[in-house]
Amino acid sequence: MIAKQSDILLCTINASYIHAAVGLRYLYANLNELQAQTDILEFTSNLRPADIVEKLLQKAPCIIGFGVYIWNTEHTSKVIALIKNIRPEIIIIIGGPEVSYEYEQQAIFQSADYLITGAADTRFARLCRQLLNRDDSPSKTLSIHSKVFQEKEPELDQIKLPYQYYSDEDIKNRVLYVEASRGCPFKCEFCLSALDKTSIPFDIDVFLNEMSKLYDRGARNFKFVDRTFNLKIQTSLKILEFFLERMDDTLFLHFEIIPDRLPDALKEIIKRFPQGSLQFEMGVQSFNPEVQQLISRKQDNSKTVANLAWLREHSNAHIHADLIFALPDEDLTSFARGFNQLYQLQPHDIQLGILKRLRGTPIIRHTEQYQMVFDTNAPYSILATNKIDFLLIQRISRFARYWELIANSGNFASSIKVLLADQAFERFLAFTDWLYESSGKTHQISMRKLYDYLYYGYSHCFNEDNAEILSSLLEDYKSSGLKGMPEFYKNMRSSKGNPLIKQ
Repeated sequence: MIAKQSDILLCTINASYIHAAVGLRYLYANLNELQAQTDILEFTSNLRPADIVEKLLQKAPCIIGFGVYIWNTEHTSKVIALIKNIRPEIIIIIGGPEVSYEYEQQAIFQSADYLITGAADTRFARLCRQLLNRDDSPSKTLSIHSKVFQEKEPELDQIKLPYQYYSDEDIKNRVLYVEASRGCPFKCEFCLSALDKTSIPFDIDVFLNEMSKLYDRGARNFKFVDRTFNLKIQTSLKILEFFLERMDDTLFLHFEIIPDRLPDALKEIIKRFPQGSLQFEMGVQSFNPEVQQLISRKQDNSKTVANLAWLREHSNAHIHADLIFALPDEDLTSFARGFNQLYQLQPHDIQLGILKRLRGTPIIRHTEQYQMVFDTNAPYSILATNKIDFLLIQRISRFARYWELIANSGNFASSIKVLLADQAFERFLAFTDWLYESSGKTHQISMRKLYDYLYYGYSHCFNEDNAEILSSLLEDYKSSGLKGMPEFYKNMRSSKGNPLIKQ
């Protein structure tokens, strides 16, 4: 089949199909008269570079713009290199957070023709017009002799919003990313938002009008990418009221909130949302005050604890809390203490992230003093600090993976409480050390097999009566919908036992 020719292609490689690239749609929305010659093509990382290139070249483009992120930089680099080998005359424009800082030595920068750093909403269109010789107005002349165009955030009322360009398929099958504001006033040094001057809101009435149109088209899954949704409470209230008026059984909203900012007015409206409709992502990151100060993170820990406790007791919101391992000057004891404190507050998920040095972030200033060593390949994870060596990093990376499989999955709700008891971090670390030694795997472990590992691992790691873990595992297994009985239980019934169980 011969594809329709497009002068301009907007392209990115998503981590998975469910993610719809709002950045490409911003670029498309602001192309104006060039939209008729432009297509958006999204791919996923499971596609080979050659297959992606084939689909792109079928469109016979003059210009391809790539959105580059930490998860796709290597894949995108290979795609661009292939294009330049096959069709070197195609103009490649790159942009996105991964190439907005420290780009000079990157292979992807060397292969591309142009780079737009920062917000490319309107600059991309101007550059395309110039390259296609479609704008000869002297007042809009743009030099294309430079390879790099450094952009500041444009006035938000000058940007055309992208939401009408979510397709019916997007609305039906994918998460829709939306933003009521851009930027962040905080300066946490591990985050690219530390480079923002402040948070700037879109006109709330204009924004909600766009949300109304999406909702009327059938959209029910909204993920807000605002870094600080609850920064301006009146705006937060207006957005929540808007969705409450349209509440149905399928509406789902995700917000990233400041953990220590939850005034009474916000609590009152949060209480009105039914089960399954709200998810809050709360970036706790660390409970260590000295570490917080070191990385310029302003957080009232007592308010954070109180707010987490209130949300669990008085709301139906699903709470997803984040911690970062290996921040400068934090050792294992300090992190374990913070993890246990967070676990006791019972968020529904704990996302344990290993520190990454995102390009441009100020965290690099601590490298020498705290002997911080980072992987030079994406995602630039920490390899060691003066208080945490590489072997421990590996152990905690496995801990994080197993935590996702077991604790965050929801499949082991009863048995995880028995496994962790009153020392969540220490006990789960002991279990995960055993699990890795026994299985040699961190991926491709079936849920059925995990029940066996939990039973035998508990028996091996802890000198405790097996009756409670047995009862809890059987309860979870029954709730899981798996057929039959777990293997460990069959072995018990046939008296086969297991060599890991102390006789």
